[in-house]
Amino acid sequence: MPVLTRLIPSPVVVEIRAGALDDLAAVLADERISHSGRLAVAVSGGSGARLRERIAPSLPGADWYEVGGGTLDDAVRLAGKMKSGHYDAVVGLGGGKIIDCAKFAAARVGLPLVAVPTNLSHDGLCSPVATLDNDAGRGSYGVPNPIAVLIDLDVIREAPARFVRSGIGDAVSNISAVADWELSHRVNGEKIDGLAAAMARQAGEAVLRHPGGIEDSDFLQVLAEALVLTGIAMSISGDSRPASGACHEINHAFDLLFPQRAASHGEQCGIGAAFAMYLRGAHEESAAMAAVLRRHKLPVLPTDIGFTVDEFVRVVEFAPETRPGRYTILEHLDLTSDQIKGLYLDYVKTIGS
Repeated sequence: MPVLTRLIPSPVVVEIRAGALDDLAAVLADERISHSGRLAVAVSGGSGARLRERIAPSLPGADWYEVGGGTLDDAVRLAGKMKSGHYDAVVGLGGGKIIDCAKFAAARVGLPLVAVPTNLSHDGLCSPVATLDNDAGRGSYGVPNPIAVLIDLDVIREAPARFVRSGIGDAVSNISAVADWELSHRVNGEKIDGLAAAMARQAGEAVLRHPGGIEDSDFLQVLAEALVLTGIAMSISGDSRPASGACHEINHAFDLLFPQRAASHGEQCGIGAAFAMYLRGAHEESAAMAAVLRRHKLPVLPTDIGFTVDEFVRVVEFAPETRPGRYTILEHLDLTSDQIKGLYLDYVKTIGS
């Protein structure tokens, strides 16, 4: 009888611990990612530049490239500059915009990407997607998974607390996203990858149920692991389905309708996830999710981030248009403006204002 196996796209190495950044050169050499030390390191002008001073002596063969922002043009320019070098790998050192630019540039020049995030704001640090601003707004571009991910918990602690809280919202929203995936399977027969769904859901549950806070090392460890596992889950499924449902449609709608007022990705996903859970009738789960978000000082209601009830109704009504072809609780219910408003007011009564 034949033995069937499955190859899972994932990083060769994942290091999540205090002090990991100082061991970057040794890890890359030990894992045979870069013996020569010839690296192209993409950094921001902020936290990345400060960290450059710290680790540059341990990377004498590296060339450093400062990235101005998170646009497609920035990523293309970065790739153009790196073409002249003979590198073993590209290192993205910084926040989400820097890593996404480095992902795209590395794919463009055919080099592996080492992700070294300086905050935990969202699950893109290990995903096969680079999200970049372009002339049409914002686009998602398929790229290979990072070959390595190093997360230094000491560096993460130095990041603004809001960035870490954003990662909490993004991770917890997995629970709602997987529920939407299962709904589409029941209604439309959409195929579910059970391994990807399990990884994404358990990543979200681990963050949701952990009693610690962002000042605790063990909680940061769990959050970092959850975001990495979510990225791998997306690689397994071949798209963002394990981590993107109505929660992310609502997030995208905020961004598109109110680009100058939108909050962070994770904050908006958390708001969307808690409301989406309520819409599908999971009222106790919705209230529990809202309570955990509040405990971590995340917004739960649109009013918490400066939006009126009517503006939120408009966001929810528009949300399905942000991902044509994706089936979530929003497409399933196909609510009118009045219905959305009525359900939202009931939701507020359930979770408290």
